[in-house]
Amino acid sequence: IDREITNAGYALLLALILAALMSIGFARAISGPLKLLTIGAEAARHSSRHALPRVRGYREVASLAESLNALLNDRRQREEALSLARAEAERAEREANTAHARLRDAIEAVPAGVVLFDNEDRYVLWNSRYEELYSESRNMLRPGLRFEDRLRAAIALGQYPLAIGREEEWLAQRLANHHRDSSDHEQRLPGDRWVKIEERRTRDGRIGIRTDITELKRREASFRLLFDSNPLPMWVIDLESLRFIAVNSAAIAHYGYREEQFLAMTVDQLWPADDRAATRLAATRDLSSNAGRGGRHVTADGTEIHVQIFSRALTYAQRPAKIAAIIDVTERRRAEARITHMAHHDELTGLANRTLFRERLEEALARARRSGDGLAVHCIDLDNFKTVNDTLGHPIGDVLLRMVAERLLQCIRETDTVARLGGDEFAVIQDGIGDPQAAGNLAQRLIDAMSDPFAIEGHEVAASSSIGIATAIRGEEDADLLLRNADMALYRAKSAGRRTFCFFEPEMDAHLQARRKMELDLRTALARQEFEVHYQPIIDLASNRLDGFEALLRWNHPQRGPVSPAQFIPIAEEAGLIVSIGEWVLRQACNEAMTWPDDTAIAVNLSPVQFMSGNIVQAVITALAVSGLPAGRLELEITESVLFEDNDVNLATLHRLRLLGVRVALDDFGTGYSSLSVLRRFPFDKIKIDRSFVGELAHNPDCLAISQGIIALASGLGMKTTAEGVETRDQADILRAGGCDSAQGYLYGAARPGCDSRAFIASSRMAAQSAA
Repeated sequence: IDREITNAGYALLLALILAALMSIGFARAISGPLKLLTIGAEAARHSSRHALPRVRGYREVASLAESLNALLNDRRQREEALSLARAEAERAEREANTAHARLRDAIEAVPAGVVLFDNEDRYVLWNSRYEELYSESRNMLRPGLRFEDRLRAAIALGQYPLAIGREEEWLAQRLANHHRDSSDHEQRLPGDRWVKIEERRTRDGRIGIRTDITELKRREASFRLLFDSNPLPMWVIDLESLRFIAVNSAAIAHYGYREEQFLAMTVDQLWPADDRAATRLAATRDLSSNAGRGGRHVTADGTEIHVQIFSRALTYAQRPAKIAAIIDVTERRRAEARITHMAHHDELTGLANRTLFRERLEEALARARRSGDGLAVHCIDLDNFKTVNDTLGHPIGDVLLRMVAERLLQCIRETDTVARLGGDEFAVIQDGIGDPQAAGNLAQRLIDAMSDPFAIEGHEVAASSSIGIATAIRGEEDADLLLRNADMALYRAKSAGRRTFCFFEPEMDAHLQARRKMELDLRTALARQEFEVHYQPIIDLASNRLDGFEALLRWNHPQRGPVSPAQFIPIAEEAGLIVSIGEWVLRQACNEAMTWPDDTAIAVNLSPVQFMSGNIVQAVITALAVSGLPAGRLELEITESVLFEDNDVNLATLHRLRLLGVRVALDDFGTGYSSLSVLRRFPFDKIKIDRSFVGELAHNPDCLAISQGIIALASGLGMKTTAEGVETRDQADILRAGGCDSAQGYLYGAARPGCDSRAFIASSRMAAQSAA
């Protein structure tokens, strides 16, 4: 038993020893990692590391190490996030400070006062101009101050004169304006200063702008002083109700309403009913100025007047208003209307003039291009209108033109246009025609209307018409071309015998081009010496001796050959070339006459155009002086039209020619309509009987009677007579028996060059000597 007890003791002791040895091993296996973890944790605590060292050993120790590492990682992440947040906050603060500085710089640059409030109506920011405007209360301004508190403090200091005695009412009204989304009003400050306040709600508060309008208010005050005594009608209207709130005495007198009537009216009641809507719209516009808007007003007695309105917006009695000054332009409008009418209408007939006619023609062509319809232009010329003026006088002619205008208007539609283009020339625009037949029908109606005589002051006046027509289909023609074509057609109608109409045809343009070509050739013919003067003998019927020659112009064109004077003389007259050509003929004739015997005269025709030039007397003096021809041997032949164109001037010219000693003959007598009147105006030396009467002497009793009447008339007035176009012995015998003094024609010889005239003189002298 003892041995077992001893063995058991040894065994226990051995177990204890083994246990101790195992505990020591376990302690070493745990303490080392724990020590490393402790050192790592201490380093992490001082931020020298962000993770614990890796340890090996028991699983529990490794688990502890992992947990501690997780805690360290979480702390690291929190520290990094916190660092980033601090950096972002610092950046945002820097940006906010920069934006704030920029905003401050921006509002500081604004010439008006600027102030910013937050959503709680507290001061945030303002510029120095704002402080200057409210200098009395600038010391109380600070960020965070409530707007209402500053107002109350300023009211207490008496800084708002208009609030005195009604402080709470004024404050409530000011705060009400301030809290609106948008408000504009004026405010009076101490020292009679005024500011205009404009406030607007923003996303995070309000912004206010203060503008110093002291000078503006002073000018308005001065203007109000002149309001009542101003001679112009003036008034003030409330912009909300449009009612008059003030009128001056000039307005009361001009419009005829009493002051209480004015103040009970709205401004649009002054306008005619058809213009009130536009007036109300214009009157409510809050413009700073309205420079001269025109309109129509009605006075108290119902009279409509035209006015020019000058207005401007202002505050009147603390209300938005407008003040207006009125200028009555009724008479000016009437004068302008008259001037406009005169600028577009003929003064005598009231018809459209050339300007309006051209505008209407352009409009008609534009319509034709859009619609595809056609139109026609009628150029109308009165036949023999000049005769009416010459025989009955210009007043009768004017009445005739007015009556013609009335008849023309009766023949056309409202869509057509009648115009007087000048003199006795009229024109019609026939709009919207389908074919040329419609134009022909109208032209015939116009001619028929003109065919009936006009009864004017006891005279029965005949005034037929000739018409030229040019049509335009679909408006393709140009206005100038259309007018030119109609004018060419009129020329053809007058050439065809008058009292008819003629449509334009392309060959007319060719004829016109040929006419223009002839004019160009005429301009160079004199320099190229293409002209020549021929001389036709004039025979004394009593003695059958040579009395003289008539100088006749001839043109030998290098390509065309001889050109008839009937072709080129009218063109030369229209172009004004006849003046230089006529002077050349006069000089040539005088020079040639100096080669003839002293008792041989020379007759030279003068064109009416030469009289219009005003240089004919000097031309005659020069021709006589250069040639040395005695004035008594020169005979100047004129037509009666000379005395109808500028009567007094041309009559004086004839008397001056007579004083030179030259003789004056009246050519083509009997073909006009006022020959007797011509003979009464000027004592001619000779009358020439036209060839149209001479050619019918033998078998036309009328021509015989007319010729004998002319001879008797001339004899009674102490004038000689010469018959033109004598071709037979019978004609010569009748004229001689009737007492005619001289004759010319193919019976005695055609017109020949100068050298032939000298030969004719020699042979004529020899024949006379033989007969003796």
